[in-house]
Amino acid sequence: MAKSGNDVWVFVEQREGRPVDVSLELLSKGRKLAESMNGVLKSVVMGEGATSIARETFLYGADESFVVEHPSLKTFRTLPYSRVMTSLVEQHTPRVVLFGATVIGRDLAPRVASHTRSGLTADCTDLRISDVSYLGKEYKSLLLQIRPAFGGNIIATIIAPDSPTQMATVREGVMEMLPLDQPHAGRVIEVPYQPNDIDELVHIVEQHRVENKVNLKGAPIIVAGGYGLGTKENFQLVHELAHTLGGEVAGSRAAVDAGFIPHERQVGQTGVTVRPKLYFAVGISGAIQHRAGMQEAKKIIAINTDPDAPIFDISHYGIVGDAMEIIPKFIEAYKSKLK
Repeated sequence: MAKSGNDVWVFVEQREGRPVDVSLELLSKGRKLAESMNGVLKSVVMGEGATSIARETFLYGADESFVVEHPSLKTFRTLPYSRVMTSLVEQHTPRVVLFGATVIGRDLAPRVASHTRSGLTADCTDLRISDVSYLGKEYKSLLLQIRPAFGGNIIATIIAPDSPTQMATVREGVMEMLPLDQPHAGRVIEVPYQPNDIDELVHIVEQHRVENKVNLKGAPIIVAGGYGLGTKENFQLVHELAHTLGGEVAGSRAAVDAGFIPHERQVGQTGVTVRPKLYFAVGISGAIQHRAGMQEAKKIIAINTDPDAPIFDISHYGIVGDAMEIIPKFIEAYKSKLK
C-alpha cells in the first residue's frame, strides 16, 4: 500500500458536468489543511467530462487531480463510485479525505470508510490539524473533527488516532469558498476505469431532481425569526421587514417546528449555513445549533426580550425589547429614509 504522506483529498461531486459548491468549499478548506501539514491537496473526480471539472479544481487550490472518466460513471451510482474510491484510498493512503454532506456524500463516505477501516465524522462544522497527546501517546498531524453533539448542547472534537486515513463530511456553506488569486497549473492523473459485474446490479431508470427555489446562501440580507415571536401572525413582521430591506426571510429550528416558516428557510446546524452582509435575529435565543449556521455574518442585529439570551454574545448590535414594537419602528425609519 503506497503512502501519500500528508495528502488531503476532496471528493468532487458533480451534477451535469459542473462541480457542486460544497466540493469547491472543501477544496478551499483542504488547501489550508494540506498547507498546515506540508502536504499536497488532491481532488478526486469521476464521471463524463471529469477532466474539465478536474482543471476547475485547480482554481481552488488542488495541486493534483485523480480523474476517472467513463460513460458508466456519468450519473452517481453507489456501487461503482464506492468501489473506485475505495480502491484509490487503499492504493495511496491519503491522510485526510473530505466529502460534502450531501445525499451522495452521506452514501459514499461511510462505505469507503468502513471498507478501508478509516475514521469518519459526519456533519463537521470545523476542521483543523494539530499534534495531539492522547492516552500517553503523541500523535502528529491529526485531523480535529469538530461538530455539535448531544442535540447541539456541546461542541465535540473527535479524533481518529489509530486510523492512517481520517475522513469527514461537511455540509454546504460551512466552509468559505475561496478561489486562488493566482491559480497554478495542476497535474491530472488519469485513472483507468475497470468495469465490474457488481456495478450493474443497480440501474437508474429515471432521475427526478427539483431545484430549491430558496437561495438563502446567496442573500446579502436575511431577516430570521424565532419561536420567541409567539405566533405565525406575529412572524409576518419578519416578512414585512425582509420585504422592506430587500432581504430573504429565514427562521430557527424552533420556528420551523412551530409551523411559522417552511424547513427550506431554516438556518442552523440542521438547516442552511449563511454568511450575509446583514443578519437580523428576531426572537431567537441563539442556541448553539442556530449560531453554527449564521455566526459568520458580517453584521448581526439581535432583538430579544431576554437580556441574557446567548444571541447577544455574537451580535454586533443588541436590542432588548419586544419585537412587535421594535420592528415597525425599523420599517418606518427605513421607509422614511427612502422618501
